[in-house]
Amino acid sequence: MAAIAAEAGISKPILYRHFGDKSGLYQALAERHTRKLIEGIREEFSRDDPIRDRTRSTIDTYLATISKNLNLYRFLMHRASAEDTATHSAMSTMIRDVSRELAEVMIADGQLADRTRAYVWGHAIVGMVQTAGDWWLDHGDDVPREEVVDGLADLVLRGLPAAASDDRGTREPGGPPPPGPSADRPADRPAARPADRSAGRSPDPRFPR
Repeated sequence: MAAIAAEAGISKPILYRHFGDKSGLYQALAERHTRKLIEGIREEFSRDDPIRDRTRSTIDTYLATISKNLNLYRFLMHRASAEDTATHSAMSTMIRDVSRELAEVMIADGQLADRTRAYVWGHAIVGMVQTAGDWWLDHGDDVPREEVVDGLADLVLRGLPAAASDDRGTREPGGPPPPGPSADRPADRPAARPADRSAGRSPDPRFPR
C-alpha cells in the first residue's frame, strides 16, 4: 500500500480511507476493469450483424482491451486473484457472467434450443478465448491480433455447427457413436501418422518449446 500511495502521489492514510485495505483496492480495480470489458464485448455480440461479423468483433474487442491494459489485466487475473479471494471471486464472476450472456444470445438467436448445451458452449467459448488471449499476450510481437481473431472465429463458427449436427440421425442421445469407420477416415485408408518431431524443434520457429 505504501508503494502504491507513493506512486499515486498521495499519503497512505488517504489510500486506506478510500479503499480500506489492499483487498478493497484490488476489488475496486477489478470492478472497474471488468465493467469496461463486459460493456465492450456485450455491445459487440449483441449487434444486429451477421454471426461471423459479431463473433470476430467480439473476440477482437476482448483481445484489444486486455492488450491495451496489459499490466492491469495480468495483475488482476494472476497476482491479485492469487493473493485475494474476493478479487478471485470478482474475476470468476465476470467470466461466468460473460459466459451466461453468450449462452442467452445463442438461445435467442435460435442457434441452440437446448439451454444446458448453450451454457456449456458459452462457458467453453469464453474459456477458450481467454486462454488463447493469454497465450497471444506472450507472443504478440510475432502473431498479429487479426490472425488470432480469425483462428478463434473459424473454430467457433465451424466447430459449433458440426457439434450441433452431431450425426444424431444415427446415434441415440447419450449413447455411443455408431460402429464402423468414420466418414473422415474410411476403413481402406490408414490412419495418418503423427508428424515426426524427433528433432525436438517446434513446428514454428517463432514459438520455441
